[in-house]
Amino acid sequence: MSDCIFCKIAHKEIPSHAIDESEEAIAILDIHPLAPGHTMVVPKTHAETILELPDEKTGPVFQLVKEVVKKLKKALSPDGFTLGINHGTNAGQVVPHLHIHIIPRYKGDGGGNIHSIVKNPPKESLEEIKQKILNSKS
Repeated sequence: MSDCIFCKIAHKEIPSHAIDESEEAIAILDIHPLAPGHTMVVPKTHAETILELPDEKTGPVFQLVKEVVKKLKKALSPDGFTLGINHGTNAGQVVPHLHIHIIPRYKGDGGGNIHSIVKNPPKESLEEIKQKILNSKS
């Protein structure tokens, strides 16, 4: 997509702080880091969400996520990582191009776990939700 900032970064049309790259994705330091080493893995193929990313590209993109986690662990020695995708504007996605956040975590960093993002427990039983999912067509 010609006006997508992440497409321009992935195709080296604008500079970034790239720390790794593969044929299918680029890993760049987030310009508004939540922690030292906060990185985003950006597919080189434009896809707004994971549902739009072609199946054959999903594995290679997540392989780069794994490689970057290894690299950050060795270089920065964090106590853990939070990995995440903001999927859609209502989930906090700001740039409409899929990207996977890798956030190094440190003891006492003030952050929460993934369960602290939303508080909207279901009113239906888990069985009812399961049946809705199993009965839906993909």
